[in-house]
Amino acid sequence: MVIKQKRTYQKRIFIYSIAVFTFFTIAILIFQFNREKRYKTSQLENTLDNITEITHKFIGHQRIFEGGNFHLLDSLKTILPHENVRTTVIGRNGEVLYDSFVEDYEYMENHFQRPEIQKALFLGKGSSIRGSATTSQDFYYYARFYHDYFIRTAVVYNIEIVHFLQAERMFIAFLIFMSVVIWLLLFFVTRRLGDFITRLKDFAIRAGREEKMEDHIDFPDDELGVISQQIIQIYKKMKDAKDDLGNEKDKLFRHLQVLNVGIAFFSAKKEKTLANSHFIQYINLISEKSTISAGHIFVIPEFSEISDFINKHLEDDFFPGQDELPRHEITIARGDHFFHIQVIIFADKSFEILITDISRPERRRLLKQQLTSNIAHELKTPLASIRGYLETILSTDVPADKQKYFIEKAFAQSERLSDLINDISLLSNIEDAGDLFEFKKLNIRRIIDDVIENLSSRLDASHIKCEIQVDSSVELNGNDSLIFSVFQNFVENSINYAGENITISINQYLEDENYYYFSYSDNGPGIPEEHLQRIFERFYRVDKGRSRETGGTGLGLSIVKNAVQLHKGEVSVRNRPEGGLEYLFSLAKR
Repeated sequence: MVIKQKRTYQKRIFIYSIAVFTFFTIAILIFQFNREKRYKTSQLENTLDNITEITHKFIGHQRIFEGGNFHLLDSLKTILPHENVRTTVIGRNGEVLYDSFVEDYEYMENHFQRPEIQKALFLGKGSSIRGSATTSQDFYYYARFYHDYFIRTAVVYNIEIVHFLQAERMFIAFLIFMSVVIWLLLFFVTRRLGDFITRLKDFAIRAGREEKMEDHIDFPDDELGVISQQIIQIYKKMKDAKDDLGNEKDKLFRHLQVLNVGIAFFSAKKEKTLANSHFIQYINLISEKSTISAGHIFVIPEFSEISDFINKHLEDDFFPGQDELPRHEITIARGDHFFHIQVIIFADKSFEILITDISRPERRRLLKQQLTSNIAHELKTPLASIRGYLETILSTDVPADKQKYFIEKAFAQSERLSDLINDISLLSNIEDAGDLFEFKKLNIRRIIDDVIENLSSRLDASHIKCEIQVDSSVELNGNDSLIFSVFQNFVENSINYAGENITISINQYLEDENYYYFSYSDNGPGIPEEHLQRIFERFYRVDKGRSRETGGTGLGLSIVKNAVQLHKGEVSVRNRPEGGLEYLFSLAKR
């Protein structure tokens, strides 16, 4: 069923056609009117010019100007073809020497500033239509300058002259009649075309909204109808293909996201088609840059061998069968990380790149092996300190000020023991009961601001500046306390270990359909390379003595890693080339 709507297209094409036709009609009318008016004005001025020339010759023949006998010009009235023509002779300075319509012309005011006189003075001749101050009539004036005097002729600007100067109206009436006929023809032509366009527009709107279509839609039984039916058939086939492709793509993308392998697909022009979050994370870790996207993999030096292999086969015209797809594998080491890289080139010269982190299983084994002994050791240390302080107070006669000192030390160790137990409990809950954490919509910038505010006194005491480049619109589905803990542990580590007068930078540097990518960095002394890949292990310390002095539990970065993984992300660390430490991590949007 066709949707009833106004024929806006029909109206537009009709109005546009009428506007164009009307424009050209008006242009022709204006041109013809001005042309005819100029012609008739020229006729009138030619007549007045002839009279002016006759008068000038008469003055010269009778030597009227030298003798001042201008009354002799009255005899011209009987021989001029137009008896209602007014003739005036004006001196160079504007004094009136003669006027055929005024008897006392010697008393007339100076005419030097009259428009037609000024034009004649500068152009040799001039004309104007205006009222006469002497006779109180409207005249069409025409004047010529003859060196010693001006001769001005004029006719009364009455109905007869006005009609004479007007253009012929018959032509205008003819054009108006033709315009009406053409308008009617355009209306009927555009109406039929408008029906077709309206039906096609309704179909396009419904197709764009992906509404259900009828099996048959009525169109005119002509060439336009055939075109419309073909468009509908093509649309239906494309829609079916799109739906099938969309379903397959969703399946593929969900599968890629759950893989522990970084994978990306590229076209024959090296344009990224699809990439999962692991791929982005791995190439940023390998490149030691936090702004590398999937499409920039070919400029990373570590991937030069892969890039050369791809270029060679893309430029090669010969291509083997499907059973012999070209592939190449390399291994890249980055610190304690080892990555297995594989590229496969398909028959259409598109290709995929897979990155597998082959160092993770070994790190997990070592972590579990050391876990039990580390927990026992870390719990023993604060307990031994508390026991030692209390034994000192109980077994010896300690002054009151010393007793207070030992009690404060024991209390500090008990606080550290409490923090340690809380951190161990949090880690256990993340690993064993991660699904019990409540997830809701979080604003990351607001959480970062809360962390900075909570630690502001410690930051100020160490003269630490914070630079945050995270937009206030960045939101994701996560656990408030865990995300807070991630950023708080990063900042506390910088306060405890990076020194004073440093700058902390938090940056959301990349985003794709499913993940936000963040970097946290400071410009402190960094960490020796041999320790980098172990700092996320439980209880691992670069400087054990200094770490215990600052009160750290040794579990902060382990909590960070597990919290990030619970949010379907990954975290890595590296020393910045310009100095300091940088953490790269991703968080899932949903």
